[in-house]
Amino acid sequence: MPKAAGKALYRRILIKLSGEAMCEDAGFGISPEKMDRFAGEIEVLLGQADCQVALVIGAGNILRGSDLTAAGVDRVTADQIGMLGTVMNCLAMQDSLERRGMPARVMSAVQIHEVCEDYVRRRAIRHLERKRIVLFAAGLGNPFFTTDTAASLRAVEIGADLLIKATKVDGIYSGNPSQDRGARRYRSLHYDEVLERRLQVIDATAVVLCRDNDMPLRVIDMNRRQSFLRAVQGDDEGTLVFSAGRAS
Repeated sequence: MPKAAGKALYRRILIKLSGEAMCEDAGFGISPEKMDRFAGEIEVLLGQADCQVALVIGAGNILRGSDLTAAGVDRVTADQIGMLGTVMNCLAMQDSLERRGMPARVMSAVQIHEVCEDYVRRRAIRHLERKRIVLFAAGLGNPFFTTDTAASLRAVEIGADLLIKATKVDGIYSGNPSQDRGARRYRSLHYDEVLERRLQVIDATAVVLCRDNDMPLRVIDMNRRQSFLRAVQGDDEGTLVFSAGRAS
């Protein structure tokens, strides 16, 4: 894709952040400093690129439903607890964003009227059009679905132009770069290649949702400064995944 210098190639984006991005150095809890750093990255993005931003945040810094299930907790109950963890993270991020002067709205797939709005697709789009950052909480409101799947579906529902997954590595590799020195970073991939090669990017349900709805995905390093901005400007940031037949 050609780069439009100083401008976003994508009008509306959804960013998926892992819960681990929000945690203290000990590996759990909510770090106000890290929340503020990511809020600052989004502030830079909005200041230099005219785009609309939505967020989905995982809950791995609080708990993982899979860990509870392994300990004997019922799967449905464990996933519901995880959904509530995402609400906590979204509320904390909303506060960080608004302290920097960026209006934000948390919309939950589970009704919690005292603390946030219900997710309504048309209302979410209206918030985005009014330059409010929308944080989608509680996954899809149903067990057995990951926050990756929630991010993919919400991106499709709101008509996003790009889904960004912010991770701990700078893209998708042929192997585990921390264990395999020969692992190489892919600059771009088709969704079918991700499935065929069993690459650990996002879960298979999310991959199929993106592929079947022609939703481009860029996997980037969440710890690189201004990586969000470079991604929406079309730089060679991380790895771009797209449907076969779409120009890369």
